Amino acid sequence: MDAATCLKKLGYVGTLAFATVDESGNPQVRNVSAIHYEEDSLYFYTAQGKNFCKELKATKKVQILGLTMYKEMIRLSGDVIYLEGEESIKWRDVIFNEQPYLENVYPGDTKDIGAIFMIKDAEIEYFNLSVYPIFRESYTIGDGRITPKGFEITDSCISCGKCKQGCPQKAIDAGTPYHIRQENCLHCGRCEVNCPVQAIIKR
Repeated sequence: MDAATCLKKLGYVGTLAFATVDESGNPQVRNVSAIHYEEDSLYFYTAQGKNFCKELKATKKVQILGLTMYKEMIRLSGDVIYLEGEESIKWRDVIFNEQPYLENVYPGDTKDIGAIFMIKDAEIEYFNLSVYPIFRESYTIGDGRITPKGFEITDSCISCGKCKQGCPQKAIDAGTPYHIRQENCLHCGRCEVNCPVQAIIKR
């Protein structure tokens, strides 16, 4: 798995959930399908008058979520760039050619009310729920950065094994200290709760 494959899989999903934050700090989620994918970036279309467009311009950030038919969760968190002029028209026309239904929504020259945004710097999280143990991994496109998540076991570990015994995915290996395999971790926190000496912390 890699970033380019994750983008392809998002393309197969088609309609994705896009999350932003409004001016009051409230989360907002929309389903968007007017998207074009490149190997290391993506472009999407929305209307200038929508609150979605306003929020994207204000925060310059978005999070996108898709779930494949194989129970693979793909989450992309990145910076958005508002495109203008010929660059905007170029990618708008690409999106309309790939998504013919858009001509029914914005027929003729009414499509000029649209705004095109590009994402080229992002973190992509891949999470496969259909295998045991589960598998997760993070990738980047452009100048995106990976944010550490989940839990780790510190040197305060007394090797009692309670974390390993209670892990739903058997993602903990014995050692001094014990070790969590991050690629198989659910991030559920059961190990942290069960540790008698608080040796497990959030990353």
